[in-house]
Amino acid sequence: MLSEKVLKLGIPKGSLQNATFDLFERAGFNVSGFERSYFPRIDDPEIQLILLRAQEMSRYVEDGVLDAGFTGYDWIQENNSDVHEVCELMYSKATANPTRWVLAVPNESPVEKAEDLEGGIIATELVNATKRFFEQKNVNVKVEFSWGATEVKARLVNGIVELTETGSSLKANNLKIIDTLMTSTTRFIANKEAWRDDFKKQKIESMAILLNAAIDAKTRVGLKMNVKKKDLDTIISLLPAEKSPTVSPLADKGYVALEIIVEEKVERELIPQLKRGGASGIFTYPLNKVIH
Repeated sequence: MLSEKVLKLGIPKGSLQNATFDLFERAGFNVSGFERSYFPRIDDPEIQLILLRAQEMSRYVEDGVLDAGFTGYDWIQENNSDVHEVCELMYSKATANPTRWVLAVPNESPVEKAEDLEGGIIATELVNATKRFFEQKNVNVKVEFSWGATEVKARLVNGIVELTETGSSLKANNLKIIDTLMTSTTRFIANKEAWRDDFKKQKIESMAILLNAAIDAKTRVGLKMNVKKKDLDTIISLLPAEKSPTVSPLADKGYVALEIIVEEKVERELIPQLKRGGASGIFTYPLNKVIH
């Protein structure tokens, strides 16, 4: 039975669904039943999860059907939704990079820029934003809604506006990008009335802290080592400039233990340098959450 105080939280169904539930698990929540139900279970009686398409999430949050939810910046703009943006969450279905809505045409097309599409037809799921893009450029085009598989239509119309994260699908369909309409990342949004409610605001803020901590932890590792005191300055000089390590004394008074959190991509280059600089007993460990 649900608690009297419940936060109605929208989870994006579709391409972001699995990435979102994975993020929840890493943030410390246990979620189940999302394979079979639009109302997954979560081990917090004060949260009710509802699966909805990211494309319509901001409308339901604005209308108060949901208290909060996760969607892309692109769909907030497309729907022109008046919602409170709690935070940006740097995760997506394949990478941590922003996705892009791009204007693309076939490789064999003579079109090189948006202005070359004057009088043409553009197929896209992002209709309103695409219309605004061409209006700002004073280019007259007809924008048609596309029910998916938009890449296929690129040779039936004059151009398409499509979402891409890596560009691989466009390349596979022999399409070239001629402009970018917008970049988009996942946003945690809240209904403005819900944001004024003390219980719901605190619940949303707590969740934002945990989710961002899980995102930060995914790209970082803890790094620990023993260092001779005489080598300490050398070792510290090798560490990323913005980092301040924890230095602790050891039983052997000639040594200290040094501990730091670094980006995972830095680790493989840093460890050999630390070894050459005199560090020993070096080990790394994964992190669950990093809270700044």
